[in-house]
Formats: sequence, C-alpha cells, structure tokens
Amino acid sequence: MPIEADLFGAERWTPGMFWSELAGGHHYIAALDADGSLAGYAGLAVADDEAWVQNIAVRRDAQRRGIGRQLLLALLAEAERRGARNVLLEVAADNAPAQRLYATYGFEPIGIRRGYYQPSNTDALIMRRQGE
Repeated sequence: MPIEADLFGAERWTPGMFWSELAGGHHYIAALDADGSLAGYAGLAVADDEAWVQNIAVRRDAQRRGIGRQLLLALLAEAERRGARNVLLEVAADNAPAQRLYATYGFEPIGIRRGYYQPSNTDALIMRRQGE
C-alpha cells in the first residue's frame, strides 16, 4: 500500500480493491529487491480470450531498472498461457513513459476514457495488443 499511495496519491487503489482482485482469482506478481523488499507489483485479469492489465507499479527509487518491463513481460506471458488473444490496459493520458513502454510491446491506442482517473479528472488512454 505504501507504493500505491506514493505513486497514485488520491487515485490509489484501496486495500479492499486489491483483496477483491485476489479473491476474484486474478493473477498478481511481485518484484523484490535484493534485500527482499517489495520493488513493484502487477496484476492481470483474464476472461475468455481477453486479458486486462489491472496495474503495474514500481517503487520510485527502483524505477529505471527494467522492473516495469519485467513485470509487463510476465503479465504478457501469463495472458498467452491462459489463451488470451488480446491484452488491453488503461494508462493515464499524461504518462508518456508508460505509453512508450507499452508501445514497445505492440500496444496501440484504441480509445480514450474521459475523466477516468478521479479526483484529478485525468483521461485514460485505452491501449490494446492484438494476438495472432
């Protein structure tokens, strides 16, 4: 929860939201630092042949070390393992570094959710990676 609060402030997920994800059987992974501390986490929801990246978060002092990339690759591998042909996600429209990372792995913008992130009223860019 400290990483979530630091990165997302008022728009952070609550403990109940995370518990709901886990209770729903969604796939979550953690990345640990050498000292065993939590460096980041990511989640994926899969239904039929479609998967949604629920979140990817990397502690600020652990960023720019490839952890986010590793988490994304692990989620994509899990989506493939579960037979998801399409993987979708929402990313803040003003988060260019994350958008570049996703584009590197074949995600393309397909829409915008206006005012999606609250209370900042920031738009979300919907991106999709289509399977073959």
